Amino acid sequence: MTSKLNGPRVLLVDDYRDARDMYGEYLEYSGYQVIQAANGIEALQRAIDDQPDIILMDLSLPVMDGWEATRRLKADQRTASIPVVALTGHALAGISERAKEAGCDAFVTKPCLPEDLVREIKRVLGAPPAAVSSAQCPERANYSQRNSGL
Repeated sequence: MTSKLNGPRVLLVDDYRDARDMYGEYLEYSGYQVIQAANGIEALQRAIDDQPDIILMDLSLPVMDGWEATRRLKADQRTASIPVVALTGHALAGISERAKEAGCDAFVTKPCLPEDLVREIKRVLGAPPAAVSSAQCPERANYSQRNSGL
């Protein structure tokens, strides 16, 4: 599912449809375009094809887990600069450090409130917490270039 909104593009990767739907609807409500993937292989393909501004990556995924998908995204010059936020139920000590070693730029433990997830996305993208607009998120070149006519 891809939204027709003009905000930053978020690739939401989670194998649980309910989680994708809940977070996806709230992100769209908050002004983001949402692209979804259900496993690591889909995530790689969607990231290459759709060039999102940020990726929310569950680490426990079928087919290819989020750890490996993140490593591959960061190793590919087409996707290496896209920030990856680990969005996972893993809350054990050391998991956030392992996620960062795999290439994640931030770490959010599920379950989390959708507004907390939006706050983290804004933090990673460098947007002020109060609003999201193309003027407030200029740090991602592909987002700015795609929307230069706005």
